Amino acid sequence: MLSAEDPKGGSPPSPHKEPKPPWLKVRAPGGETYAKLKQTLRSLDLYTVCEEARCPNVGECWTAGTATIMLLGHTCTRGCRFCAVTTGNPRGAYDPREPEHVARAIATLDLKYVVLTMVDRDDLIDGGALQVARTVDGLRERRPELLVETLVGDFRGRLGDVDVVLGSAPAVFAHNVEVTRRLTPLIRDARCDYDLSLGVLRHAKERAPDRFVKSSIMLGLGESRDEVEETLADLRAAGVDIVTLGQYLRPTPKHAQVARYVTPEEFADYKARAYALGFAFVASGPLVRSSYHAAEGFVAARLNPASANGVEPRPAASKPPEPGVPAGGLLSPSALVRRASNPR
Repeated sequence: MLSAEDPKGGSPPSPHKEPKPPWLKVRAPGGETYAKLKQTLRSLDLYTVCEEARCPNVGECWTAGTATIMLLGHTCTRGCRFCAVTTGNPRGAYDPREPEHVARAIATLDLKYVVLTMVDRDDLIDGGALQVARTVDGLRERRPELLVETLVGDFRGRLGDVDVVLGSAPAVFAHNVEVTRRLTPLIRDARCDYDLSLGVLRHAKERAPDRFVKSSIMLGLGESRDEVEETLADLRAAGVDIVTLGQYLRPTPKHAQVARYVTPEEFADYKARAYALGFAFVASGPLVRSSYHAAEGFVAARLNPASANGVEPRPAASKPPEPGVPAGGLLSPSALVRRASNPR
């Protein structure tokens, strides 16, 4: 629970004890397509953020041919107050075979759009950027028509690492600001920064202007309307093309409380405001999540997946080498591990 004495400062969101409104109630996922995809994912030992985050749209997105895969393990080096992913120090552990394994597995699935997300890996020198890029490369080699979105961390503002991900030419480069400026020190990990996130997004658009850049905002954590509109304006000024807005839902009692449930009418107003600011595509609604499939049709219509706007896939020989990775090893070479003075 957040308190007025929160060491990060700022005013905490007030608790919300009202029952969930009817617009947040959805049917349990099901159907032949959903069941088949779930069975296939389990047989390939792939676990999606859709399931781990208990996303209410999992059935809808999977039926539409969209899934979100998390790379670089299941332990995040950061501890944001909205996220249920385990926090800890992986101490440089990762599977160098993951890009090949994921690419082979995804290539067998009947997917049209895949989101590759990641835990924050501050223990790695490159933050895991090369692992993400290699996975995109592997997918493109096997399924050139597949649309790939990379939803990545801020890499502590190291733009060279951002360039590594952009070099794999994903159809969409995404990084989430998550909340408004005032709420950032209350809700996100202390290593996160609102302006740093904007800088990553701005650089991505400047570095690859033919790519779509995307971000997401959670509502219901105590923000004001003016703050939401300010965040939308900041994102658009940074060159963001696609924005999603959704209701924050508390994953466990240990996480930040819901301050209020934003109505569908308010979400509709924010959508209109975002379009007025010049965003190319907006998804705004109580059940919308950052990797919600709504933007898929828009991206597909605007990009030729086979040639990716004229940018050909990088040949295998051009991939930057990763020094010292033992074949089949599970630990990264010491050169890629960041030494932390206070390991978690």
